[in-house]
Amino acid sequence: MQTENPQLRAYFARAVFLKSAPEASQLPLDSGVEIAFAGRSNAGKSSALNTLCAQKSLARASKRPGRTQLLNVFTLDENKRLVDLPGYGYAEVPMEMRKNWGAMMDVYFSQRLSLKLTVLMMDIRHPMRPFDLMLIEACVNRDLPVHILLTKADKLSRGAASSELQKIRNKLPEKVTVQLFSSLSKQGLDEARTFLRDVMEKHGSAIAASAVDDAPNHDEHVEA
Repeated sequence: MQTENPQLRAYFARAVFLKSAPEASQLPLDSGVEIAFAGRSNAGKSSALNTLCAQKSLARASKRPGRTQLLNVFTLDENKRLVDLPGYGYAEVPMEMRKNWGAMMDVYFSQRLSLKLTVLMMDIRHPMRPFDLMLIEACVNRDLPVHILLTKADKLSRGAASSELQKIRNKLPEKVTVQLFSSLSKQGLDEARTFLRDVMEKHGSAIAASAVDDAPNHDEHVEA
């Protein structure tokens, strides 16, 4: 079990549930900074999100994988959000539901301006499946960075996990990064938290600076 950086833990432990949205149009106001969490229904997405936020049941795994078609929103503060996207690619999900998922994701990824990063969870033993590749392509086409968590890394030996990591890294396009992760052993936890926090703070600072630049200057006056 790896130790955690207490400051990083505290940064994400403040996450609280805000709402569930059946459609992208019902998400909170499109401002601030948003990070989306995506992945196949059996990739350990809920476990990874709970581990990142140091909470046991912030994100809840459905008893019927792939059937929950909601976007679940969590806030770190009024300008920073985490969005848990519906799981995809599960074999038992009806084709019509898969089409609805695709339509909702098209709207979300193409129109959501506050979305600054997609965190893609992939089971290290079953990576780069067709739905994963489609999501990566959609993000790359929008110039949106992707950070991949190869979940369940504890299921492989250290050597095998490192080899798989390098193999996947060599196949990825620019703006797509990847790391090992385990909710059980907490492998890669601080690395993932640091990456996500830096994205939040970078874009949060840029938004704050833009707001200052756009604010009216009350010191200005017109001389007679």
